[in-house]
Amino acid sequence: MPSSHQRYADWTPERIKRQAGETGPKTSALIEIILRERTHPEQGFRASIGILRHAKTFGRERLEAACDRALEIGARSYTSVTSILKSNLDRKRPASATDGPTITHTNIRGPGYFH
Repeated sequence: MPSSHQRYADWTPERIKRQAGETGPKTSALIEIILRERTHPEQGFRASIGILRHAKTFGRERLEAACDRALEIGARSYTSVTSILKSNLDRKRPASATDGPTITHTNIRGPGYFH
């Protein structure tokens, strides 16, 4: 096995999931999705390990909040979680949608026009 791969030899999906579970439920859910969406779970090891390593730098609470934010916006990568943490978006709640009622105007054709 190449030396760049040897450090991952003792990592298993179960070990990664267990470590994610120790961080929190949102981190565990994100890691579970990353490992499940790959063709082979091993393809998600580097992203998962990188995300879990952020707990050392940013702390478990911030990592958990960042994973929560990533799940809300549909982000499924190491880069997305890193960006959330570096931009302090984990500390801010996303703005709620401001969609109001539909506009009634004479220039708006409506859904019946195209049928």
